[in-house]
Amino acid sequence: MVEGLTFDEASRRVEVLKAEILRHRKLYYVDAQPEVSDGEYDRLERELAEIERLFPQLVAADSPTQRVGGEPSAEFPTVAHSSPMLSLDNAYEREEIIEFDERLGRVLGTSGELDYVAELKVDGVSLALTYVDGLLVRGVTRGDGLAGDDVTPNVRTIRTVPLRLIKPLPLLEARGEVYLPRAEFEKLNQERELGGEASFANPRNAAAGTLRLLDPRLVARRPLDFFCWTVARVEGTRIATQWEGLELARALGLKTSTNAARCHGIGKVMDFWERWKERRGSLEYDIDGIVVKLDSLSLQAEAGQTAKFPRWAVACKYPAQQATTTVKEIRVQVGRTGALTPVAELEPVHLAGSTISRATLHNEEEVRRKDVRAGDTVVIEKGGDVIPKVVKVILSRRPEGSRPFRMPEACPECGSAVFKPDGEVIGRCTGASCPAKLKESLLHYGARSAMDIEGLGEALVDQLVDCGLVRDFADLYHLEQAGLAGLERMGEKSAANLLAQIEASRRQPLHRLLFALGIRLVGEKAAKVLARRAGGIDALAGMKMEELNAIHEIGPKIAASVRVFFEQPRNVELVRRLVAAGVNMTEPGAAGAGVPGEGSALKGKTVVLTGTLEGWTREEAAALIESLGGRVSSSVSRKTGFVVAGTDAGSKLEKARSLGVKVLSESEFKAMIEEPEQP
Repeated sequence: MVEGLTFDEASRRVEVLKAEILRHRKLYYVDAQPEVSDGEYDRLERELAEIERLFPQLVAADSPTQRVGGEPSAEFPTVAHSSPMLSLDNAYEREEIIEFDERLGRVLGTSGELDYVAELKVDGVSLALTYVDGLLVRGVTRGDGLAGDDVTPNVRTIRTVPLRLIKPLPLLEARGEVYLPRAEFEKLNQERELGGEASFANPRNAAAGTLRLLDPRLVARRPLDFFCWTVARVEGTRIATQWEGLELARALGLKTSTNAARCHGIGKVMDFWERWKERRGSLEYDIDGIVVKLDSLSLQAEAGQTAKFPRWAVACKYPAQQATTTVKEIRVQVGRTGALTPVAELEPVHLAGSTISRATLHNEEEVRRKDVRAGDTVVIEKGGDVIPKVVKVILSRRPEGSRPFRMPEACPECGSAVFKPDGEVIGRCTGASCPAKLKESLLHYGARSAMDIEGLGEALVDQLVDCGLVRDFADLYHLEQAGLAGLERMGEKSAANLLAQIEASRRQPLHRLLFALGIRLVGEKAAKVLARRAGGIDALAGMKMEELNAIHEIGPKIAASVRVFFEQPRNVELVRRLVAAGVNMTEPGAAGAGVPGEGSALKGKTVVLTGTLEGWTREEAAALIESLGGRVSSSVSRKTGFVVAGTDAGSKLEKARSLGVKVLSESEFKAMIEEPEQP
């Protein structure tokens, strides 16, 4: 099929496929009217990728296969905006919105009703996209309004940002908002907590942090989204109004909000504002108000701007939604990651269209700061977040004899110790088999970077736990084909495949097991360091605090977390059961003297990999280097020991040569690791 194509046939087919993929992307992301199934769309992308593999000279920058770049950026260049990306003045009350309209009328010298466009104010990160001849050439953050960071490689990973417009206009600059949907935000924070990383405070911070990542491959793992809210510049066609700009953007394949409205007069604007005040909780993303813009572009130019704000636009913010109620009791909830969260059980109260009976108190420090107690009368708020929170206590109504709340020292679900590192505010259950976090823990245990059990997905984990087949990690190794085959959507073949994956996981190295166990703060890197140093799990479990602290790259917080984990009887029993199930407890290459890389030329050296290696995958080469005492880095500096260059090596190779860093071919690298360094 694809293999028999001539170059001319392949060239024509590539253009057909690109046009079809572009059309279907617009139908899916912009129009919400898909014509083909996900599988059919994927088949088109796979066919295009296969042709480009056979004819690499046909690969172009606008190809859907080129969304994710390969090399991380050293830094983001600063780019000046074509026109300032100004902030907006705020209005919080109806009177302030009316004053905005009256002030604008005075500036324009008109007494009649003005035409506006009202749009939801998505709480994200502002971005300017520049297209030349229909191709995306630059994505720049707002920055200080005059200049921002060029984050084009990261922007290319956002699936709702087209790499090529439907119509190739000579120039288009579209501005809009990058955001992270609420569901993806919650999923991201769960993953970060499991990996020992700090959670993001809100979706906006998560979106901003993601755009600032230097490696676009990491950005691609987080499903950022984008709404275009204005066309700042265009050549090849004319627009006279803000509304026409949104229609043009949509026709060209850019995603715009379907909730924008054209409003004749400020009364219609306030109707829109009031309507979405009640409905904002139904959205999949956060908004903190609406943005109102004068529709006519010529009148916008006439109205002009102040030093800070355009006179023709205003952000109409929503006030926090509050109510007063009583705290019946404070309970501690154990989340799927083991985090202990105090929750106020409330007398039910109606707020923002729903009945509220619970409110989060976040953490022990927050409870202490607000001094919330059972029996207190409190003010609760439901602002931009869907989850209500306690704002303050009305002390004048506090009942006599109330006692300050204290967080438990043991997990209320399983009795394991609660661990809270110095400087952190959230305590977590240290029990690896805690029922409250079992499902999430099992998903983490089977993840690719952990024990790599393909098929151990969310639906199956739910069934395994709900049916009582799995109560901890060790139970996975006692599952039987007959029992699995009886579960929903399994069958004999699926059950056999899963058991084969579980069997293979017994042979994983120690560092993967340590990461899979979900020890607080022990991410992939720390797990490798600990496994190489200890060699086996018994040695690690027996290490004292001072020994753990002495390990390079293991700080006191990680050391304390490891000690607490192995001091819990439930965890010790879990490890014993895993040993009995035949799970490997040692780290290859860490035996002998117990010092990784002893006698190796790589010991203590920083190594950078670039290009394509024939004998190893990038992950395999990195693991080998680390097992020999080396450290793998993604960037070249004067401190780099070696650069290993495969085929198609890029800028890293050039930088190494310019800095005088030693460059090894793959064969030279192989010879080096096969012949230990002589004393």
